[in-house]
Amino acid sequence: MMYIQSRKRKMVFPFFSFLSNSFLFFSLHFPLNLNCQSNCKREKPTHSEDSNSGVSSSLTAPHGRDHEGGDEQPKGNAYEVFLSFRGKDTRKGFTDYLYNSLVNAGIHVFKDDNELRVGEEIGPELLCSITQSTISIPIISENYVTSKWCLRELVQMLKCKRSKGQKVLPIFYKVEPHQVRHLTGRLRKAIDAHKKNTEEMVVKEWEDALKEVSSLKGWESEKIDNGHEGTLVKIIVEKVMGELKRLFLLNVPEQLVGIEDHVQPIMSNIDAEFNGTKIIGIYGMGGIGKTTLAKVLYNRLSSHFNCRSFVANIRETSERKGIECVQKQLIYDITGRSCDVSNVDEGVNVIKSRFMSKKVLVLLDDMDDNTHLNALVKDGSWFEVGSVVIITTRNKSILVEGRDYMYQLNELSLDQSLILFSRHAFRKDYPPDDYKVISHDVVSTTAGLPLALEVIGSFLCGKRKDVWKGTLKRLEKVPHEKVREKLKISYDALDYRQQQIFLDIACLFVGSHQQNPTYMWDACDFFPGMGIEVLSLMSLIKIDEHGKLLMHDQLRDLGREIIYLENPREPQERSRLWIYEEALDVFDNCKGTRKIEALSLGKCGMGRTYAAKQLEKMTNLRFLQADGVDFTGDFQSLLLELRWLRWKYCPSNFGVDNFHLKKLVLLDLSESAILEDWGGWDPLKMATELKVLNLERCKFLKKTPDLSTFKRLEILNLASCENLEELHHSIGDIKTLVSLNVSGCGKLKELPKGIGRMIELRDLNIGGTGIQDIPILSDCLMKELKVIIACGCLDLVHIPSSIGNLASLQRLELGGCRSLKEIPDSIGNLASLVELDLKETLITKLPESIGNLQNLRMLCIDKTNITELPDAIGMLTKLQKLEASDCKNLEQLPSNICELIALERLFLVDCEKLQELPELPSGLTELWITCQGQSLPHLSQLTRLKTLFLHYCHRLERVPKLPIGLWTLYIRDCGKLKAFPNLSDLKHLRFFRISESPSLEESPDVLNFRRTQMRELGLKETRDSWGSLIFERGAYISTVSRHQKLRGGRREGGQDVHGMSLSLSIPLLVGPPAGFPGPKIEATVRTAHPPQAGGQVSRHGGDDDGDGDGDEAMPRLATPSPSAPDDRSTAFEV
Repeated sequence: MMYIQSRKRKMVFPFFSFLSNSFLFFSLHFPLNLNCQSNCKREKPTHSEDSNSGVSSSLTAPHGRDHEGGDEQPKGNAYEVFLSFRGKDTRKGFTDYLYNSLVNAGIHVFKDDNELRVGEEIGPELLCSITQSTISIPIISENYVTSKWCLRELVQMLKCKRSKGQKVLPIFYKVEPHQVRHLTGRLRKAIDAHKKNTEEMVVKEWEDALKEVSSLKGWESEKIDNGHEGTLVKIIVEKVMGELKRLFLLNVPEQLVGIEDHVQPIMSNIDAEFNGTKIIGIYGMGGIGKTTLAKVLYNRLSSHFNCRSFVANIRETSERKGIECVQKQLIYDITGRSCDVSNVDEGVNVIKSRFMSKKVLVLLDDMDDNTHLNALVKDGSWFEVGSVVIITTRNKSILVEGRDYMYQLNELSLDQSLILFSRHAFRKDYPPDDYKVISHDVVSTTAGLPLALEVIGSFLCGKRKDVWKGTLKRLEKVPHEKVREKLKISYDALDYRQQQIFLDIACLFVGSHQQNPTYMWDACDFFPGMGIEVLSLMSLIKIDEHGKLLMHDQLRDLGREIIYLENPREPQERSRLWIYEEALDVFDNCKGTRKIEALSLGKCGMGRTYAAKQLEKMTNLRFLQADGVDFTGDFQSLLLELRWLRWKYCPSNFGVDNFHLKKLVLLDLSESAILEDWGGWDPLKMATELKVLNLERCKFLKKTPDLSTFKRLEILNLASCENLEELHHSIGDIKTLVSLNVSGCGKLKELPKGIGRMIELRDLNIGGTGIQDIPILSDCLMKELKVIIACGCLDLVHIPSSIGNLASLQRLELGGCRSLKEIPDSIGNLASLVELDLKETLITKLPESIGNLQNLRMLCIDKTNITELPDAIGMLTKLQKLEASDCKNLEQLPSNICELIALERLFLVDCEKLQELPELPSGLTELWITCQGQSLPHLSQLTRLKTLFLHYCHRLERVPKLPIGLWTLYIRDCGKLKAFPNLSDLKHLRFFRISESPSLEESPDVLNFRRTQMRELGLKETRDSWGSLIFERGAYISTVSRHQKLRGGRREGGQDVHGMSLSLSIPLLVGPPAGFPGPKIEATVRTAHPPQAGGQVSRHGGDDDGDGDGDEAMPRLATPSPSAPDDRSTAFEV
């Protein structure tokens, strides 16, 4: 359960375990986000995913992600590769050559062209570019170390490597790694020069970074083809392409009903040698699974193409913003470069000129207009021979007989339909005996449409027999082709409040996090806890693992059609206006009526001025999005019903009188130029019902205003207010505050003392601030505090012993607090603590009291100076994950570590002084170790072990008998290892890699494995660009959930950074640790919101600012679930 406590009532959002069965068959759909207008400069596109039962249609988060758009995102672009280099050494030569070669290969590369950077800190745009990149390539040349900026970039790259698994591939350009490691010659002089005007700790961090990067596998320019740079660049491009290959697969469910019956005939019509260009048209009715089938085909073909593009929801996108926006997406995907296309003809010319030499794989989803086809691919002659274009459409007429291979996707058979229906109605494959007949009758009315089977099955789940009979009668009266009428049966069964929530989601909030709309619905007495539960149970919406609201496009269209039919001719007589043109027309021509409840201008209102009279007739307006609008006039008695005002980019001048929004619950003023003396603060004090205040990225705000009148405020977001220096003392008087976020406020040095009086506070995020102490007094009243995030607080030197008074604390993150040297003994009093993160601190030991943390499930001490773990560690009976990688001084583990009966994942990579391992816990599923002993403990008793990684075990000569259930085996840099006694017994092995271990590669055990067992297991032998020997299954898939990241060899939950690869299906098998080669990983669609420009009218229903931040008033409450603290890394068998 996830709870959001309101003073009015408690709202409960159950995430039902039985819905997970549905997700095995219905992956979540995140469509193309084409947040561009006709004159916008597109920097980075967004792809999509869909969710299907068997072969069904899509779940859609619409373009722009409408009003919330998911997780908060930093500004900047998402890149695949970040290049760090010393300009005067390589800018006009090697770096330029490498950059252009990568770009020509279709890779999105960041290369900073600013040679005159000033200041002491990496700016937010550059920081974001590093953070959001998948691969970083530092080009370490002779003068690299002389640049503070280069060193800062290097530190940040390595942080990303440790925290989220970013690949760092160093190039040692005319220098040798040992020179970088030991800082000899000019490199030493450069570091010594920095010591004269730079803090000692900073220089030490740079030296550590140089040492770390020198140990990574990279390239020495002078050792590749005798220094011929062309060969080196070619090798690098191939390596990068190989690393990025994992991003090219789209997510589809593992188990699909009847999918292979459709895949095989299509694949048989594709030339195996790709000697000719092929256009494949998949057509059929909406909701039947065209997108899922196309994505399966795309994945089967993707390994044969370097240039790929998946463009989703073309029909809706072109209706709202024109086909030019789709052209921009396609151009960007194939070339890796943005292109400002002003009209269709220009887009055609760009595609023809730039694609002629490229063999492409393109999936164009949901196309219904022949002119659009001609604007994107025409007859395929614009591409290099061998290209494949897959089109899904409801309109067969756009396909050309004789030119295109046309495949009609028909309905599921009766047997397949019954299986799918039963999975939703009964949670198993077949109905019980007493429901067989009526189930068969219901299924026969759905015409084999997967979406209808899911929705109707979910509606009938748990219902009485008389409800089944009544539903059957209604279904029998609706013709088979009337899909929406069948779906409307479920809508009609909702009560009024539930219908309002459904319509709000369909028109405004698909893809949004549920938290903000929930506050509005609660204020409107729609009872959202019950409403969302009912909608979920009836499969009318889905809620993903991040709490986002998702809806199939057929259901979304049903909701929008219901609103349209309120008055087909007069938009102002409809309850919701989400199409910007219509909303602008209502404002510009004073057409507002009392019928309008929700209206979104998006950013089309930017720079416009609207007087009070233009809103006076909208007396029932409860939601208004007016980003960048300047309001004027007297608002006396206006907007009396408004609950949510999204007013991003609010102007600094305030020209409104009587702006008294007495029922306002949510106020979003993020990214505005307002100050603490802004004229709007006084009239807004009338908003005494306010619960959410978002001031994120208000960069001119130095001090918060007096907030004392907001007696019911629950969420205050001040994240990334970069000049914020002080919080007004009144904040301590807000007894209702649940979440306070000041992360990224680097100039904020302290919190007001009154913060200890916040009796309802549950989530405190001070990460990345200048705070030196957490004000937790002995008489602290924060008994409800569940989460403290203080990661990256470089000046934090002390954790008060009174922290032990926080009886409800479940998550404590102190990673990267590099001035923190000790943890108080009182931490053992935190009986509710589930996660403790101490990585990259200066602590040298853990207190014995840690053994009292009986609910602790995750402990991270990576890269600390700890020499040994206390014996009390054996008392942590619920610990599931222990992360102790890169602890250079760790010499031994306590012998009672075997008593950790719940421990599943143990990470000890790069613990260089660790001599031997004791007996290990029998429940381990993953083991990652560096050990300097000559032997390992018995491992055969680890019957649940699925992944074993041995790295840098230099003295190890023989691996003990391994558990036969092992799936994944990595051996790296184990020079003396030459014996694997029971390698032939590993009948379940799916992936086996040997890297830099020549003795093992030539051992009899491995040679015998290559001759016989490899074929028996269906493994293929390959070598990567490092020369590693790899055995893997062709269908081997290792996915990472969207909110997982690698942390020094672990997959770890964390904030979603927009622009990183997204995986929306179920995590299957954990991959390799950060910085280590691993198997081909099926990640997913690369997505990012580009910054947008331009202000022309766009037919677009949501957030079109393109910065990827949606309108989140606050990062969602981060309280972990005690029942599932580490569900982010569950492994499932493929």
